[in-house]
Amino acid sequence: MTGNNNGAEQNGNAVPAPRDTGGEAIRVRKGMFGANNGGDTSGYGGLIRTITLPGAASRPYGGWFDEVADELEGALEEQDLLPEHAIERTVVDRDELTFHIAREHLVQVARTLRDDPALRFELCTGVSGVHFLGDKGRELHAVYHLRSLTHGRIIRLEVSAPDSDPHIPSLVEVYPTNDWHEREAYDFFGIVFDGHPALTRIMMPDDWQGFPQRKDYPLGGIAVEYKGAQIPAPDQRRSYS
Repeated sequence: MTGNNNGAEQNGNAVPAPRDTGGEAIRVRKGMFGANNGGDTSGYGGLIRTITLPGAASRPYGGWFDEVADELEGALEEQDLLPEHAIERTVVDRDELTFHIAREHLVQVARTLRDDPALRFELCTGVSGVHFLGDKGRELHAVYHLRSLTHGRIIRLEVSAPDSDPHIPSLVEVYPTNDWHEREAYDFFGIVFDGHPALTRIMMPDDWQGFPQRKDYPLGGIAVEYKGAQIPAPDQRRSYS
């Protein structure tokens, strides 16, 4: 890949602050995995960490990041969509450019990124789900990695939805490779991708209750049947003091 330098070395103002000293703190996590309903077996029970989301960046972002942002905003304006209505914030963090997109405009933004000659992000390598319990009103996040084969660039899109309304538009019509990735995010996180051609579970049994990778999903207490044998739930095996 070419053009992967965001220009931070040339412009110190574009260098993001460490997450522990800037951004948006959403939670204080205790232990390695945040479990608080039983004995900690990881050896990290005394670990306390503030979970901080990176804050919005200010221009200039550095390198080709500004070019992509300018082209996207201009292309949306040509479609009579104000950029500030579609792009909730732009984040430059860890040498990555992320556009946080309002979910109602996701499909239009993705199609613009794919089709505009100056952008040409032809490939979406999938969508990942994230569950932030402390991010009130936007607990569920869907993160997309887009690659431009034409220009040799990678960016990210991030969309959020509340636990109470976990709906995000499907991007299968724009990026067909997202078909199974959206099913996986639905299966594990309960994100409902509206417009998906066949949104069914892909890993868990069809009658499984709950979404195993949500942060409020119980750790332990669920017996597992494997090839006819019953495996005790983790909290019914052995514990460590």
